[in-house]
Amino acid sequence: MTATSTGTDAPRRRLAGLLPGALPGALPGAAVVALAFVVAAGALTSAFAAGAFSDPGALVRWGLPVAQTLGNLAAALTLGGLVAAAGFVGPGRFQRIALTTAAASSSAWALLGVVALVAQYSVVSLTPPDDAAFGPGLWKYVTEFELGRAALIIVVLAAVTAMAALAVRGARGALAVAVMPLVALAYQASTGHAAGAAGHSLAVGAMFLHLVGAALWVGGLGVIAVMVVAARRPRPDGGADEDGADGGADDGADAWAAAVPRFSVVAGWCLAAVGFSGVVSAWIRLGSVGDLVGTRYGWLVLAKAVLLAGLGALGLVHRRRVVGHLARLRTRGTADAGDLQRGAAARLFARLAAVEVLVMGAVSGVAVGLASSAPPVPDDVVVDTSPAFRLTGWPLPPELTGARWVTEWRLDPLFAFACVAGIVVYLMWAHRLGRRGDRWPVGRTISWCSGVVIVAWVTNGGPAVYGEVLFSAHMVGHMILALLVPMLLVLGAPITLLMRAIPARKDGSRGPREWTLGFVHSRWGRLVANPIVAAVVFVGGMILFYYTPAFDWSLRSHVGHVWMVVHFTMAGYLFANALVGIDPGPQRPSHPLRIVLLFASMAFHAFFGVALMSQTTLLAASWFGNMGRPWGDSAIVDQQLGGSVAWGIGELPTLALAITVAVMWTKSDEREAKRRDRQADRTGDAELADYNAMLAKMAERDARNVD
Repeated sequence: MTATSTGTDAPRRRLAGLLPGALPGALPGAAVVALAFVVAAGALTSAFAAGAFSDPGALVRWGLPVAQTLGNLAAALTLGGLVAAAGFVGPGRFQRIALTTAAASSSAWALLGVVALVAQYSVVSLTPPDDAAFGPGLWKYVTEFELGRAALIIVVLAAVTAMAALAVRGARGALAVAVMPLVALAYQASTGHAAGAAGHSLAVGAMFLHLVGAALWVGGLGVIAVMVVAARRPRPDGGADEDGADGGADDGADAWAAAVPRFSVVAGWCLAAVGFSGVVSAWIRLGSVGDLVGTRYGWLVLAKAVLLAGLGALGLVHRRRVVGHLARLRTRGTADAGDLQRGAAARLFARLAAVEVLVMGAVSGVAVGLASSAPPVPDDVVVDTSPAFRLTGWPLPPELTGARWVTEWRLDPLFAFACVAGIVVYLMWAHRLGRRGDRWPVGRTISWCSGVVIVAWVTNGGPAVYGEVLFSAHMVGHMILALLVPMLLVLGAPITLLMRAIPARKDGSRGPREWTLGFVHSRWGRLVANPIVAAVVFVGGMILFYYTPAFDWSLRSHVGHVWMVVHFTMAGYLFANALVGIDPGPQRPSHPLRIVLLFASMAFHAFFGVALMSQTTLLAASWFGNMGRPWGDSAIVDQQLGGSVAWGIGELPTLALAITVAVMWTKSDEREAKRRDRQADRTGDAELADYNAMLAKMAERDARNVD
């Protein structure tokens, strides 16, 4: 037995030496390539040339893009490491490697952020760092100016992320810490090109989608490369991990071989996000197609597009040639030929990953060069001085008519991408069930897709265009998101579909299935899904939103707008799921109590609507009262119209929910009756016979008592 085991394990452990030595140098090589490309981009566009009147110095002018480039790579490794620990690998050695990589990268991100902040102030103020007024001016910059405050917040978040990544253990801690770099990227997106110009929300949304997609893509592959390097070196102590693995080369091969196909799926969506947001950003910053080929900025855009296409091609090769082999790598064979085949797949992955990491470095360098260069359409040109433009960043739309609810559109990159992804993923899961012979009801698919399409219309169509200038239009979108959309999404049963389409993981890692079920069955998940709690959040959140500064925040901030859409959609979803849900979740109340909750909700909406209809004080008066519309009703009359929308239109989806509950109640009674009939057929109606016998005994006893 001992000899056989040794002969079987030896080829597997030799796999650690089959990975080429080029991959460990790919990460520092990517930084070198990124710096080379940012220098080339700066030379092409003269973005880092000395100013005509004042110059903070060549060290500052070139130090800023260098610090930004390296900082972006460090931020990517930070987010990639946290996501890898949360979803790519299970507990043990490689999860700790991912968290350690994230901690080290975020520390570098914080230090580089400080350098970039100092250089940024020097460039903006044209003050050399050795000037006597530099220190006081820098303090004023980070405390009183939005650009400086955002840069300081990013540094603080990166530093806190470094400490937290070292302190936490496990997938839950990694996912919680990952929120901080995402917030930092949101701040970074708000300070990019066009952040203060027309189309602010469009530019910020596209930039955030671009930054997150690129960071997950670059950072995820970089962290897996670190895992591959670690897999080449068995643990010196030969000890066991927390999950019982021996820490040798075979365990390493299993860990990164499992992580590669999981990352491949994420990388595909990252490519889509980066490509889509890149097109939107180029559309904002390029005045015409001629600017794409006729300006140096346009040449950089084309270069970045070519590099991204190359990355997509490399990813396709990974999917077709490597992922399948690495899936077999996890199957423990006994033949040397099988181990050699696994080694060939590992060598191919390492070569492709090394090239891909270097190309990603080039993309990062071009991206920083683009961000530092002036686009053909300047960011600070104001094409409209109307009150509506100054408030919203968009020209005042034409007078609202029935047709313009569906003909007026304004792209929101975040919600547009999320809606397309929601439909594509749902259809892929349903197709996966059909391919293996399982049936998924067409009605559920139609319900889900209809709900997502309506979300896309509310966030990109007429309600989005007119919701910023008319309270009544805003209320139409609110009622649809909080009442109609949740009912359609709930009837689509997405959690049930996910559980049937995605297999459970066996290595202790957490995928979408494990994270979703973990939340559904957690204390917090049970609390927010409790019918009473869901009803309180659903109806109480409306008052807290409209009668606190949250309403004004949602109008003036794109982050606030995103929060508003997500909050009301999720609050409505939890409430609808407690009443008519199909998915596993809360202990749903009896059907009579569900009807009571629904009618209480209808009464609240009626009260809220009537209160708005009779109110003479304008909500968000500095916004709607200063819009300067030459058409339509006055702001207060329009607000009262919004109250009638909340009362009238808002009750229609609630009535539909009530009808659905009634139908489910009827079907439940029918099922119970059929069950009793089948039981009676099996037992010869013994239950009824026992009941009749009991009645007969009671009657006989009563008769004796009378006598």
